[in-house]
Amino acid sequence: MEKSLKSSAINYGLYLGLTLAVVNIIAYVVDIKLFNSIWVLVAILVSIITFGIISINSSKKMLGGFISFKKAFTSYFITVALGLFISTVVYFLIFNVVDTESAQVLAEMQIENQVKMMENFGAPQASIDEAVAKLEQNNPFSIGNQFLGYAIFLTIMSLIGLVIAAVTKKNDPNEA
Repeated sequence: MEKSLKSSAINYGLYLGLTLAVVNIIAYVVDIKLFNSIWVLVAILVSIITFGIISINSSKKMLGGFISFKKAFTSYFITVALGLFISTVVYFLIFNVVDTESAQVLAEMQIENQVKMMENFGAPQASIDEAVAKLEQNNPFSIGNQFLGYAIFLTIMSLIGLVIAAVTKKNDPNEA
């Protein structure tokens, strides 16, 4: 991939990271419950996909309107990987450096949501108690769990990126 395409993808990754960092900071400042909101998650997903598509289209424009699947996916991946990394670092800093008490509140809210979901599915109380015990032992804000979450989310977004790259690719008819 040409240097300018990588530079463009990196720039969009920085923009995405800044956008996601701002969303994290606003959610933290406005109401910590927003971190458990499905609407915030949807907004984040839409933002990530949008920046990925914009990055691909920018790369396509640089290449004269044509882009291979590989270059399209690489452009998308660099943008999303960098943006999610920045967001993960900001999230980690908020809950491990700035305000560890909020991390405990958010962890309790996540446990409550898990219990409600299990009860709605009719799980036996023993299973619920076991799940709660495991969740209480686990620190969701540890650096290991944060980067595990980063890797899982990046994998999911990469699968979406494969589809987007396949849809947006446009082969140059002059190249055989």
